Amino acid sequence: MQTFALSPSTGAGNPEVAGFFDPRTFSVQYVVSDPATGKCAIIDPVHDFDEKSGATATHRADELLAYVEKQGFEVQWILDTHPHADHFSAAQYLKEKTGAPTSIGEKVVEVQALWKELYHWPDFPADGSQWDRLFAEGDTFRLGELEARVMFSPGHTLASITYVIGDAAFVHDTLFQPDFGTARADFPGGDAHQLWRSIQAILALPDATRLFTGHDYMPDGREPQWESTVREQRETNKHLAGDVSEADYAAMRDERDAELPMPKLILHALQVNILGGRLPAPEPNGKRYLKIPLDALDGADW
Repeated sequence: MQTFALSPSTGAGNPEVAGFFDPRTFSVQYVVSDPATGKCAIIDPVHDFDEKSGATATHRADELLAYVEKQGFEVQWILDTHPHADHFSAAQYLKEKTGAPTSIGEKVVEVQALWKELYHWPDFPADGSQWDRLFAEGDTFRLGELEARVMFSPGHTLASITYVIGDAAFVHDTLFQPDFGTARADFPGGDAHQLWRSIQAILALPDATRLFTGHDYMPDGREPQWESTVREQRETNKHLAGDVSEADYAAMRDERDAELPMPKLILHALQVNILGGRLPAPEPNGKRYLKIPLDALDGADW
């Protein structure tokens, strides 16, 4: 199975993108680098978790660190696109290893407020202070000499954002590969109409913009893929190609989502990810414990 692919820079001002596929969670982690300076960003890193044994590990994150060291890169940013529902974020672990600041969109505070109630954490600080920087819509930053900006992309979650770095856009769970379609919008705070509008903003980027997705579910058993272009998505995405209106899209998305079970790790992952990737603090016996609310979400797979 292909678990690594390199998308080379397409010219001055554009990054090199290394994608690392995690078969356990179907997630894609990225190391995005500036060829001119060797500065890089890590996007959506995975902290390993085995739900059957409760074991945690850092195999996937260490793979990124090994690649960064081999290439001689310097990590300048650790970027999350949203609080993930299907894997733990390794952002805090990588910050401890590299010293690079962690970042996410400022709407994460709305996600924190929602899940604070679901987990019954009355003293939880839902203020985004778990990250070093909260990005606002349209914020810009630099990766080495590369220009980068932030687009808000809500719909899949309240806090979803897209990072546009040169000619590469990291669209998280908004768009998948064209043969799989688009993201679900039925998580707490999700909205299919918002998702449609976010997708239209992404598809308004230049046709040749490289789009990098957050997951791939390998329809029909094909090899994992995670790169496409705006033109490819507009012309061939199974949920978007043709004369599809916002109303038609939202109706399709709502009908499809109603048939999907909740991700198996959503209640495990969100309590780690709204803490910026921090595992629960050890209790007096030295063990860490997750807190799973019962009957908190619809979507049981009976």
